Parts: sequence; C-alpha cells; structure tokens
Amino acid sequence: MSTGTTSAPAIRYSAVTFDCPDPAELARFYGDVLGLPVVYSSDDFILIGQEGSAGLGFCRLADYQRPTWPNPSHEKQAHIELGVDDLDAAQARLLALGAVEPTAQPQPDRWRVLLDPAGHPFCITTLV
Repeated sequence: MSTGTTSAPAIRYSAVTFDCPDPAELARFYGDVLGLPVVYSSDDFILIGQEGSAGLGFCRLADYQRPTWPNPSHEKQAHIELGVDDLDAAQARLLALGAVEPTAQPQPDRWRVLLDPAGHPFCITTLV
C-alpha cells in the first residue's frame, strides 16, 4: 500500500450517443435544431458539436427498433430536454425540421414531447 497521494484521472463528459437506423439523418436533424456542425463522420457513426465541447453522437444499429412511447412495449431508454423561449414557436420549427408530435402530451403548458426522425422522444421546455 502506497502512502503517497495520487490524483484521480481526469474524466470529462464527452457525448451522448443515440442508436438509430440512419446516423446522417439524425445528425442533420439535431445539427439543424441546435446549430451544431459535424465534428466526426463515418458510415456508421456521426458526432455533432463544437471542438472541445461535449456533443451528440448517432450510431447505426442494424436491428434498431423505434421507441413506442407512450406505449410501454418498447419504452424510451433516454431522452434529452431542450430549453426554449417560446414553446409554440419552437415546436413549429422542430416540426418543420422533421420532428413528429405524438398524441400524448403530459403537461403541454410546461413542456412538449416530440419525436425525432428515428422515434426518440425529446422534450422542449421553458423551465430550463
């Protein structure tokens, strides 16, 4: 056993990666939504973000199955929350970019649930 002190290795948040059938489609969608460029691209993986900052990744999964939220048969595994100034204006822009509005809206006056082109639920809210 060593009596000297050792520092912990540096660990930093790098990215969240979403499985999907088409990484290019999802990278285009979120890149347009968030104004982020592609920082890495291959046939099966695309990362968007800013150099030196955390980003969003999109990984091709051959047998990808869309989440069925709010139906629990194939639940969402994760989702992101996006802060907006105006729910109605942001929702209209996101729908124009390719998002889909599900029928279930738990608290539409506080946040809206939308689905990205691969079916992942995400929320927009003025509370963030």
